[in-house]
Amino acid sequence: MADTTISQTGHNAPVAFTQAELGWLPWLEPFAETLTERHWAGLVDASRAKSPYFMLLVRDPDILQFRTKTDKDIFYNPNAGLPRAERELAAAAASRFNGCIYCASVHARFASHFSHRKEDVQRMLDAGVGADLGERWNAIVEASVALSATPPVFGAAHVARLRAVGLDDFAITDVINGAAFFNWANRLMLSLGEPELPSK
Repeated sequence: MADTTISQTGHNAPVAFTQAELGWLPWLEPFAETLTERHWAGLVDASRAKSPYFMLLVRDPDILQFRTKTDKDIFYNPNAGLPRAERELAAAAASRFNGCIYCASVHARFASHFSHRKEDVQRMLDAGVGADLGERWNAIVEASVALSATPPVFGAAHVARLRAVGLDDFAITDVINGAAFFNWANRLMLSLGEPELPSK
């Protein structure tokens, strides 16, 4: 379980990276009116209406729909490319580098589930993106961090390293998409609210 502190908003906030399921508190009011067909289309999955994050983003349902379909295609599309575990690793690495405890928890948990390498994933959360996870995972993490840096430092050397550990063009594209998408998503989430440990 993550170390915690009481945040300025008075809730139990994690201060360490974790694979535990976390809640999220928005700093702005989520959409509270009756959802129209356009809103439901924007959510894509009806279950997302239970999430304060998506109920905040549904204020602009058309953009949310594009965002969610992009997310789903990056992580759920089974056609070629990286195994799901390594797509999730790219997102978790970007989130760990950016300091987004909430996003890192979600994608670390998926990376652990699909890879069965929970201890390695936790090592990255605890020690940071420089943790030694083996050459293939190290290459994926390094590329994800390079894409997330400001300004980005991703370049030909990262592509060459990914190729050297066996990634083809489709797999390299998945690393880029997973990391780049969450580099953006982290910044959005960090600017709109904060994680919380759910009440028992």
